[in-house]
Amino acid sequence: MPNIKLPDGSIKKYKSNVTVADVALDIGEGLARAAIAGKVANKLVDLIYEIKEDVDLSIITSKSPEGIGILRDSTNYLLAAAVKEIFPDAQVATGTVTEDGFYYDFYYKRPFTPEDLVTIQKKMIELSKKDSLIIKKTLLKNQAINLFDAIGESYKVKTLKLNKNSEEISLYGLDKFIDISNGPYISKTGKLKIFKLMKVAGAYWQGDSKNEMLQRIYGTAWFSKEELNEYLAQLEEAEKRDHRKLGKQLDLFHLQDDAPGMVFWHPKGWAIWLEVEKYMRKMLMEYGYEEIKTPTVLDKNLWEKSGHWETYQ
Repeated sequence: MPNIKLPDGSIKKYKSNVTVADVALDIGEGLARAAIAGKVANKLVDLIYEIKEDVDLSIITSKSPEGIGILRDSTNYLLAAAVKEIFPDAQVATGTVTEDGFYYDFYYKRPFTPEDLVTIQKKMIELSKKDSLIIKKTLLKNQAINLFDAIGESYKVKTLKLNKNSEEISLYGLDKFIDISNGPYISKTGKLKIFKLMKVAGAYWQGDSKNEMLQRIYGTAWFSKEELNEYLAQLEEAEKRDHRKLGKQLDLFHLQDDAPGMVFWHPKGWAIWLEVEKYMRKMLMEYGYEEIKTPTVLDKNLWEKSGHWETYQ
């Protein structure tokens, strides 16, 4: 008979176990429609989470601070499901939410193209329109390893074997697709509507250059079209101010493959550099700093001592 304390201090009393979704509906139909997850005792949970004892509960909606992260995590899952449906031979590695979006890493026999991203996004829209349930289940780790081994998902097997902290593994299924995740996820794909795939880039498995190169698909997701359009407009403005573009347009400097990351200054650009350097030197002198100069080229022993040599070989 759980007593559930809500954020306003009120208490809902129930005669039997209830889910987060049940409580949301009990509070009101509008909240039930808006709910995407719950927070039980400060832990984010799915709407189907069953409450069996007295707890503090918050219903998570698009207006909650946690809402956008759950939306992006869920949309990332939709991305992986779409990739597997279009490219059954692709290996699903790992993904995560970023500050303004998400990414997922895949292994595939050829590079993904911009045209592939368009196809994948169309498939994601198709899956969204089906409004299918994303179903959670729990397995013991050895059972999960056997499951992913049987369906040929070698990166999932590697991920599970690297996980030393848990013997129970949370899985989420959408039709034939299944993936590892702690969640929570938005339970119906119909709520995953506003998203855009941005680009594809290379990424090493586990971030280690000694491992194989994977393909990382980046995307973003929002609760409204207005938010998405505003974000894309910000990116467009930022691109206009890209120093690499400005350097070329204003004839300040250029970059070339002979010295990756190094700047080749043009007369106008170098004149600006000298003025900035002159100002900095003046200010440093005024504040009592003394200037020194060290060699540009040094023996490798110094870099071995600093620990940089192996990294930059």
